[in-house]
Amino acid sequence: MRIWQADFYRRPLQDETGKPLWELLICDSARIFQLSAFCPQSQANSDWLIAQLQQQSQTKSLPDIIQVFRPQSLSLIEAAAKKLGIKVEATRRTAALKSLLQERAKEYPSMPNYTRENYSPIALDSPPSVPLPENLWGESWRFASLRAGDMEEAFQGRPIPILEMPELLLPLNFGLASTVPVPGVVIDGGRQSMRLARWLHDAKPFSLNYIAGAPDGLILEAGLADRFVVATFEDSEVKAAAEIYEQRKQISKGLHFLLVQPDDSGVTYTGFWLLN
Repeated sequence: MRIWQADFYRRPLQDETGKPLWELLICDSARIFQLSAFCPQSQANSDWLIAQLQQQSQTKSLPDIIQVFRPQSLSLIEAAAKKLGIKVEATRRTAALKSLLQERAKEYPSMPNYTRENYSPIALDSPPSVPLPENLWGESWRFASLRAGDMEEAFQGRPIPILEMPELLLPLNFGLASTVPVPGVVIDGGRQSMRLARWLHDAKPFSLNYIAGAPDGLILEAGLADRFVVATFEDSEVKAAAEIYEQRKQISKGLHFLLVQPDDSGVTYTGFWLLN
């Protein structure tokens, strides 16, 4: 399956009339294939994108999937891709493209049409966190951990309705020793277990982070830029456990998990996500 990662957005550059320039950046996951093309803001539309992709089709096969991480790019790329029969996947997991964007950002200051404006190549506007819908709250939750070497055996091959263990997030691909504890959060959903798991599946979890505050909280990063409050707490013991959770994330190179189950029997699981 051919997968490209793409970004189409304005850069800290301007054309000869002083209007912003947009840039289309495309690469594959190994960055063997890379494409850069500039576009005046007045022409930044799906027709221009279609022309660029069709031009590429003259020398190479178009992809089956284009991955997009920037919300402002999504609708334009979707419109162009639809006309060419290409599927678009909205995902934050575009490491190759983000690396390319950061490298390109270092080149812009040397260009004659550089605007000197503040520019963060992969930063996205982060909306305020919103609580999980009340009808999804489970019965309880807790921090947990699982040895990296036990992760695949514990969940792969089991009849779990929703299982998200992409190959790039497997502990082996992070170079983790089998004894490294991978931290996670377990939610006992009770009767809401399946409803919660389905909602999470649609929300596309990306990471689950402890945020110190008053009160402290667990914030789920999901979709391209969504943020949800999974839990809040003021208990000192829970706060200490949350700090250990974040420390373990550093040891596991950011790898962590979210598990939803109907109860704490350990017999059945409803949903499992590897996160990073």
